[in-house]
Amino acid sequence: MFKSKHIRLYLQAMISDGKNYSIILFLGLMMVSISACGVVQRGSVPVQEPSAEPPTPEKEIPYSTPSDDEAGDTERIFDDTSVSSESAELQGFLELAYKDWKGTPYLLGGSGYTGIDCSAFIQVVFEDYLLQQIPRTTREQMNSGKDISKSSLRTGDLVFFKTGRRSYHVGVMVSQSEFLHASTSEGVKISKLEHPYWQETWLTGRRLID
Repeated sequence: MFKSKHIRLYLQAMISDGKNYSIILFLGLMMVSISACGVVQRGSVPVQEPSAEPPTPEKEIPYSTPSDDEAGDTERIFDDTSVSSESAELQGFLELAYKDWKGTPYLLGGSGYTGIDCSAFIQVVFEDYLLQQIPRTTREQMNSGKDISKSSLRTGDLVFFKTGRRSYHVGVMVSQSEFLHASTSEGVKISKLEHPYWQETWLTGRRLID
């Protein structure tokens, strides 16, 4: 490429020699050269960087929960005067969560009123009603808190079940014998822990609230 100083000197030399036709020819060649190369201002063409896709969350494997395990008399559960004041307070928050979400259909990967899975529902209960942050997936929740035996369960404890070779289910106890969860068959409901299905698939209990 010519520098502007060189171009100016060359034009002056041709003008002094009276070579007007050479000037026209030279300018024409320069215009062709510029249009062929293209002049693009730095930064005028946006650089598209590859967008990083968010990590795919761990998905639970679908399974079928029983439809005949309904606790039934939920008023009895939440009006139990024999529980401690701490348990009664927890039951009040869990009752509110139950009334807000009752019947919400199960949806694998869902987290809203149009559909929600079991671990997402438990996360909502703890974070929105009990004001405690917990992980999103069942496996992560299973590694939270401390291990609790079935005979030591109390209101607020998490209960886990192995419902298949690679599938798990989670709920939260609302009394010593019933738990709240997002059932695959009937959505959000309260079930009896003593139901044969839950007895057979029982895995462990975890306490996140001391």
